Parts: sequence; structure tokens; C-alpha cells
Amino acid sequence: MKRNWFSRHPIGFMALYLLLYLSAFNFLETRISMPVVTLVHCTLDDLIPFCEYFVIFYCLWYPLLIATAIYLFANDDHSFRLYGWFIIIAFTGTLLFCLIFPNGQNLRPAEFTDPNIFTWLVGRLYHADTNTNVIPSMHVLGCMAAVFGLFRCRCTPRWAKIGVIILTVLINASTVFIKQHSI
Repeated sequence: MKRNWFSRHPIGFMALYLLLYLSAFNFLETRISMPVVTLVHCTLDDLIPFCEYFVIFYCLWYPLLIATAIYLFANDDHSFRLYGWFIIIAFTGTLLFCLIFPNGQNLRPAEFTDPNIFTWLVGRLYHADTNTNVIPSMHVLGCMAAVFGLFRCRCTPRWAKIGVIILTVLINASTVFIKQHSI
């Protein structure tokens, strides 16, 4: 059976996709602005307090995705490929959804009442990642990919499976506690 380019070079394929994805994400972030989006809001959003400490869990999303990719690549080729395809399909679908249905939210605090290292990090995050294109959440989809990939891999230890579930819950909660997403 002839193997395709992705099968022979999965890291190269993922790197190529990452470049294309980041370019498309940047295009959407810079071209879609608040006046032209549908605002996303739920009554529960008003009951959830802003908690800058959750920015730590929000930022742990990046190492989670990278560590999952490395672990699966080293331990289970098939799970790594499924993880890669999950990321590619979910993230591309999200970009297309946001292109067709621009959305955003106005939940961010106008100012930080208690300036500290965590509010500084949230401020940097707000500057880099606008409050547009918030649904579907790539943080939620990326966490789902990590959970599915690690649970599918037979050699993932039980403690790691429990850990990824706990981290996923905290990362997903962080998106609403730092007011990056609507519930």
C-alpha cells in the first residue's frame, strides 16, 4: 500500500498546517472587528466573576497541545495521526465558521482593579487575542483533541488520563473566568 505524504512526514505536515492555520487566524483577527460581529452573551456570563489567576490555566493550553503531540508521536503513531487530524479538522472548521459567522463578546473588564502579574498577563493576552471569533472555542476543541488522543493511546498511564481531564476542566473554566469566552 502506498503511503501518502502525511503518513511519511507527519511532523512536516503538522508544521505546514500550523503555518497555514496561524496565517488564517491572523487574517480573521485583523479583518473582523466588533461592529460587524454577532455578540455572544448568556445571563450566566454576568454571574461568573473575573478571576485573573485562571490566566495560568488558559496559557497551559499551549504546552498541553505540544506535550500531547510529542507524547503520542513517541508512543503511538496511529493515535498521533488521529490527534493531528482532529486538530486540523476542528481548527479549520472553527476558522471557516468564524469567517461565515463573525462573532465576539463584550465581557472583558474595562480596567483591572488589582494590578498584578496575572492581570498583566491577561492584558497581554487581550492585546494578542481580540474578543472576536470566540465560538467555537479553539481552547475547548484543543483540549478535547488532547483528551481523545491520550485516552486512545493504550500506553497512557491512568494518572495522566486523570490529569488531562482535570487540566481540561481548568483550561475550559479559564476561558470564562478571564472573560475570553462566553459560557
